[in-house]
Amino acid sequence: MQSLNKSLFGRLLNRGFIGRVLLSCGLLSVAIQSPVLANTPWNSPYSHDQIASKTLFSSFDQSPKHLDPVVSYSSNEWSILGQIYEPPLQYHYLKRPYTLEPLTLREMPKVRYLDKDAQPVDAQFEAIAYSEYTFSLKPGVLYQPHPAFAQDAQGEALYFNLDPATLNSLNNLNDLQQGAQRQLRSDDYVYAIKRMALRQNHSPILDSMTQYIVGLEEFSKSVTALYQTQLDIQKQHAGEGESLGAKVSYFDLNKHSISGVQAIDSHSFKITIKGKYPQFLYWLSMNFFAPIPWEVDRFYKQPGLVKKNITLDTSPVGTGPYQLVENNPNKQMRLLKNPNYRADFYPVDGLPSDANPNLLADAGKPIPFIDEVIYSLEKESVPLWNKFLQGYYDASGLSSDSFDQAISVSSSGSMSLTPEMAEKGIQFLNVIQPSTLYFGFNMADEQVGGYSPQQQKLRQAISIALNFEEYISIFMNGRGVAAQSPIPPGIFGFNEGQAGINPWVYDWLEQRPQRKSIDVAKALLAEAGYPNGRLPNGEPLVLHYDTAATGPDSQSLLNWYRKQFAALGIQLVIRATNYNRFQDKVRGAKVQMFSWGWNADYPDPENFLFLLAGKNAAINTNGAGINSSNYDNPKFNALFAQVQNMDNTPERQALIDKMVHIAQQDSPWAWGYHPQSLALYHSWYHNVWANPLANNTLKYKRIEPEQRKVLQNEWNQVVTWPFWLLLLVIIGAIYPLRKAYVKRQNATLLLASPLAINTVATSTSSKD
Repeated sequence: MQSLNKSLFGRLLNRGFIGRVLLSCGLLSVAIQSPVLANTPWNSPYSHDQIASKTLFSSFDQSPKHLDPVVSYSSNEWSILGQIYEPPLQYHYLKRPYTLEPLTLREMPKVRYLDKDAQPVDAQFEAIAYSEYTFSLKPGVLYQPHPAFAQDAQGEALYFNLDPATLNSLNNLNDLQQGAQRQLRSDDYVYAIKRMALRQNHSPILDSMTQYIVGLEEFSKSVTALYQTQLDIQKQHAGEGESLGAKVSYFDLNKHSISGVQAIDSHSFKITIKGKYPQFLYWLSMNFFAPIPWEVDRFYKQPGLVKKNITLDTSPVGTGPYQLVENNPNKQMRLLKNPNYRADFYPVDGLPSDANPNLLADAGKPIPFIDEVIYSLEKESVPLWNKFLQGYYDASGLSSDSFDQAISVSSSGSMSLTPEMAEKGIQFLNVIQPSTLYFGFNMADEQVGGYSPQQQKLRQAISIALNFEEYISIFMNGRGVAAQSPIPPGIFGFNEGQAGINPWVYDWLEQRPQRKSIDVAKALLAEAGYPNGRLPNGEPLVLHYDTAATGPDSQSLLNWYRKQFAALGIQLVIRATNYNRFQDKVRGAKVQMFSWGWNADYPDPENFLFLLAGKNAAINTNGAGINSSNYDNPKFNALFAQVQNMDNTPERQALIDKMVHIAQQDSPWAWGYHPQSLALYHSWYHNVWANPLANNTLKYKRIEPEQRKVLQNEWNQVVTWPFWLLLLVIIGAIYPLRKAYVKRQNATLLLASPLAINTVATSTSSKD
């Protein structure tokens, strides 16, 4: 081993090694000056071709669980699905208030109102029994290429019965060579609703839709039972070691029909709902109503594909502008432009007067502009933020850690970019979300619930003490506005200014709402029977707050809540638990106070007011209702029944105002706040506009890859002097070692030469 080490040391010091080091440095120098590599920063996570193409680089932090549109109900999943699937309607990209428009339809659905005998009546008829919606599809709408549509020469499906050899060699759908296209048909929308009705598919909106779509409940019960029987037979045969083949796994919904959902012809269909429910159109913009071809359902139900996790839940098929070509949720997801996408164009109008007019620079141009989208998994906010600053992500959200680096907040609360961000040309977009996050009281609780004046005053006092302006400043970096009612800005029914304030919590001073003082809250608390936060017997009032905030980062938040209650002399006991247990307690009405929130499903006040409707109270629905505070005021309920299905008219607004006034006085919530989203994006990313209710906005965005490439190179310059300095140090250290080594080698060679040997031998003989 010692001789080996010496030999290795010698090789490291010989001229060949030094030469190779110098040669490597020369090659490195050439590489630095190479035109291709010089245009791609060394730290770039993407290739030169990717950077130079119309590719959007984005990220995700949570892997999508469901990509089956009838099942998915999560925003991170819809950000993918919205680019692939196309329900009948969409939201206009630019218009405010949020406005529906046709997506795959020629025109907005035509509605006909019917009485109980199915005879047409006027829209103002008081006893409307049914509303019949008729849909007419645009011609020439095509699905993305897919093997499910491939046929042989006889017109039979090519891949419906994949043989074992093909299945064993199959890794993804690209291994099936033949894909085909197919035109969108009206029965695809009908089939999608049938899939929704199958309980085995676990659609989260089935129970809501059975209240409206005629015949859906009966159809659901029938096909669910039949399908379960088929599954039981399959399990029985599988237990006997037999194979039933692919056909048993697929349940043919085409053999069954829903009375209220019918295809009229290949390009038109109708849906009949119970009564009058104008909000039904909003549901038709959601992915639940996206078309599903029966061939795709049949194709994916092959057991061999299911075992390989190649299903509709992982490999969606749609008519939208993009198709999912890579689904690796642990690393990357990739969308490509759908080659079959029809002629579609950027909006030519609808931009609000106070918006950036550059948003109409591409008016009338064909969309989509972007050819490819790469979503990379980023679990941590810091690496994501750093890559955004380097230009490797085209847009980014903003975490609390990076807020101060990016945003300056003035004394008046207005936000602007810091000079560092402005110098890079970064822009930002902020919008109040159509969401409400609230602090709820359990109205069924003996202590914090009830409807008497004294019980109202207890909740009003707490509502004043819970300073959500302070909360927003401390925990949200100012990103939000304190709520006055359940209805957020941008939704019909919301009142601006003095008309909309909660008079039991705020005063209108200096042209803005100002929270009442803590002294007012203490006075209300005394009138409620708890002077200085004490019970009649002198003991402190103790209230309980349930939460799912259990991590170490939550302690400051929970301490803030304790401080707000302590200002009234009330002792707050925190009961923290995991989220699943928290949900069970809220739905079982086993809490006193809690925090929760609601994101708009559709831009209608009914979607928020129903959170306080008595019929939806958890205690009235065996825990299934969405009224978690169990608010049940008969006056509010009666007004809700009136406004629920009304069109947006002044009459509806007046009724909503009465409802809000009743709820404000009862205070089932301390109204909390409406969150404000904040997104940053680079100067080469265009047509960025906030539309929280639209899920398919990627087709409107545009990238300038040349500008991106230039700025990426500028922001990621390679600093080479440390390398050259290190090289000189290495050479300086090696040179004396090499010189000593060569001298030693020469001495050894001299001793080993024949002349030296003879000289030594002669010398030895003479001495002898």
